[in-house]
Amino acid sequence: SQLVTLKVYDVIGNKVATLVNEEKPAGNYEVEFNSNSSEGWKLASGIYLYKLQAGSLIETKKMILLK
Repeated sequence: SQLVTLKVYDVIGNKVATLVNEEKPAGNYEVEFNSNSSEGWKLASGIYLYKLQAGSLIETKKMILLK
């Protein structure tokens, strides 16, 4: 088991949501992103970045939110 975090950021680097922040064993997982921020407000359509950290793995990728 290792700490896994999955966070969503806007294009200027502000964190808008934390989707995962827990210990998980190795494996494949799915996470549903309902386009709400961590505070509960709806995110606008546009480009966002997500950052996945699992142990020593750190990946940041771009995603497009379309409504």
